[in-house]
Parts: sequence; C-alpha cells; structure tokens
Amino acid sequence: MWKWEADGDAKAVIVIVHGALEHHRRYGWLIEMWRSSGFHVIMGDLPGQGLTTRANRGHIDSFDEYILEVKEWVEAAYDFDLPVFLLGHSMGGLIAIRMLQEERVEIAGLILSSPCLGLVSYPSKMLDMLSHGLSVIIPTLRMSPGLTVEMATRNEDVRSVDANDSLYLTKVSIRWYRELILAMELAFDNMDKIQDVPTLLLQGGDDKIVDKRAVKEWFNHAPLSEKRYKEWPKCYHEVYNEPEREDVFEYSHDFVMSQLKAIGYVY
Repeated sequence: MWKWEADGDAKAVIVIVHGALEHHRRYGWLIEMWRSSGFHVIMGDLPGQGLTTRANRGHIDSFDEYILEVKEWVEAAYDFDLPVFLLGHSMGGLIAIRMLQEERVEIAGLILSSPCLGLVSYPSKMLDMLSHGLSVIIPTLRMSPGLTVEMATRNEDVRSVDANDSLYLTKVSIRWYRELILAMELAFDNMDKIQDVPTLLLQGGDDKIVDKRAVKEWFNHAPLSEKRYKEWPKCYHEVYNEPEREDVFEYSHDFVMSQLKAIGYVY
C-alpha cells in the first residue's frame, strides 16, 4: 500500500479501493484532490492486479483475499489517529460492502462509486454453466472480461492513457469470475449483516458496465440509518474520471465534511 499525506494538518484519512482490472495509478487525480483538500490518502493494488508481485495476475482463489487486504489498509489508516473514510469504486465498492458484512472496522463513513452489484452484460447461459466446472478443474484458465476503456468513461484523456497502460488487465481467471458472481450474491443475501455506517452511493446514470437497477435495489433495501443516493445522469461507469468529476468530487467532499461535523470532530 501507499500513503499520501496532506499538507499541514489533516482532517481525516481516505482509504481508496480500486476496481477490477485496474490499479492505484489510475487514481492520481482523485488522490491529489483529497490530499490538497486536507486529507491523508491510503491506497494499494489489490491481489493479482497493478504492481502486486504475485505471478498469478488476474486470479484469486477466494474473494476473501480482497477483503483481508482492504482490512489491512483500513487498519493502517488508524495510525494517523484521525477519522477514517472508505471509498470503493466498482468491484472496490463490492469489496467494501462485503468487508462491512463480514468484519467490524472503525470508519466514519463509506463512499460507493458505481459499486459492482450486478452487471449490464453476463456471459451466455452455456458459458456460465461451464464456468462452474472449469472453476474447479482449471481455476486459473484465463478469459477476456469483455470490457473496454470506452465503456468505462467518456473522458478522452483517460481513454488515451488506458490504451497504453501495461498494468491494465486484459484477462481474468474462471475462478475470479465465479468469486465475483458469488460476492455479488452474498452482498444481497447478507444485507442484514452490514455494519451501519453513513453511506454515500454515487452512480453513473449511463453506466455501461454495472447494472444500476441492481445498485438501486441493493441501496433501497440496505438497512443503513443514514444513506444518500446520487445519480449522475450522463456519466458512464467511472464517475471520478468523467468530465463532471470535479462536481462528483465536491459532492463527495461535502458528504465527508458533513460526517466530520456530525461526529463533532474538530480539526
């Protein structure tokens, strides 16, 4: 994991969890926005992605690997002795949800960015059936996830950088796919187990990767005492990379500041 410290006195710590296929370097703009606004930032690369050293890129044996990794990042944030906020994008949002269902951590708030709670496109029924057996017999067999940079964002600058990004995954394992599907199912099945923390959910209105209907269903039924849903009509999946991203950040910043005020934190 990496740490970026705010200039001067910090208000809180933001722990960022990236999504599938990507890595922390894609979050340079967002990291700097938080840091320059007076927040420490902690972020790492998830197992099998980005700069992680393990050879089996694009593969996990269990989704729990992600949960345990992110828990370590949150615990590292405690060293600053400041309120901690967790921000998860896409699969990172799903990881955050599953962690809060399985573990208990001290966080002041949760921000979910287009959380992966359902997909716009799934493999055919035949391929899905085959994946069950292949996940056991040849779990590391790789396949294309069928996602493109053009589906993720309208931001041409980001698209251009991603097109030449050697760290961006182009294939994932069969077991990875099965674990992702299982995690999405558990996010709904274990809804009543989620830790009750103030939650802001930001959703791209024109998301071409995550099914926003599933996201809304989860949000509407999540037993959270304080929750906000904000849909950005024109945005694709990566709301923090879209042309409207400064507005998205300001909305996120306002949420964090309101939570700090609510808990009476003086900085």
